Amino acid sequence: MSFNFSQTAEKKMSEDIFLNNLNLFYKEKKISKKYLDILTDFYKSYIKAEPNISKKEIIALFDTLLKLIAKQLSKPFNFDLYHKKITKPFNYQQFGIDFIKPLVDFKNSKLYGLENLKKINKYIEKKENVILLSNHQSEIDPQLINILMPKEFLEISSNIISVAGERVVIDPLAIPFSMGCNLLCIYSKRYLNVDMAKKHQRQIHNKKVMSLMRSLLSEGSKTIYVAPSGGRDRKNEKGIIEIAPFDPQSLEMFYLMGKKAKKATHFFPLCLATYDVMPPPKDIQIEMGEKRVASKAPIFISFLDELDMMDFTGNTETNKIKKRKNRAKYIHNIVQQEYERITKG
Repeated sequence: MSFNFSQTAEKKMSEDIFLNNLNLFYKEKKISKKYLDILTDFYKSYIKAEPNISKKEIIALFDTLLKLIAKQLSKPFNFDLYHKKITKPFNYQQFGIDFIKPLVDFKNSKLYGLENLKKINKYIEKKENVILLSNHQSEIDPQLINILMPKEFLEISSNIISVAGERVVIDPLAIPFSMGCNLLCIYSKRYLNVDMAKKHQRQIHNKKVMSLMRSLLSEGSKTIYVAPSGGRDRKNEKGIIEIAPFDPQSLEMFYLMGKKAKKATHFFPLCLATYDVMPPPKDIQIEMGEKRVASKAPIFISFLDELDMMDFTGNTETNKIKKRKNRAKYIHNIVQQEYERITKG
């Protein structure tokens, strides 16, 4: 996707052009004061993060984003249980890539596990499935995976189905990026109890999504990305990023879905070090509309060796609950150790 400018456009464009448009949208009540502030700060951080890209390009990207957000605020997009990426008439997937790509420091970024990507590709070609058990650091992880993926594996990354929490499908700023992804939309475990009146309804919703996922796996040739932690990694009190613990019940559910599918399902750990490009808020935020801060930074992605879901430390435990905890801890440790390896510099 490219952005064209009129030949009569001013050669010198200041950031005031976008901010003026933003304030105009606010005065016309197309966006709220909250999103006026969020977008203002986001835009300024983006300008600061990438001084080498022309302001024309940045303004074009943010003008497009602003129009898409205003559209969502006036008429929110309704996501299906299984949302397929939208590329026509507007290519939301390419817009997300174009928007995020300038923030990646490619010179210092690296992708590991090419041999495992080859294995994944062979499974997909055989109409088998792959479930990626991953940590989750940035709201834009699906785009970042796509951006760093080698050309020969773009078919995999472009068609990954991400298991997404409700926030990425109801936050107006996130929606334009989410519309460009394949999503299975669920309610995250950590938010189920926020509104007890809706808890039962949300649980039913999640069961429908799981049933749908089993059907997709039975079709075969599916690659599904899931973060068993149910949320993003955050810094601890010492300022060190911690890989959020994997939920044993979540892992068990995906394992059972894979076993019940008519096509073979393979499990691979995936390690993401993407935090610095767009970090999550310091604390878990219940209310909608979190602050976004963009930075230019290297990212590291590692596709690890295939898992034998029955072979792990503590697999001889007879207590089912303890055994599931042992499996979750084992897989989490694999991702944790890889994270420490690829980020140690």
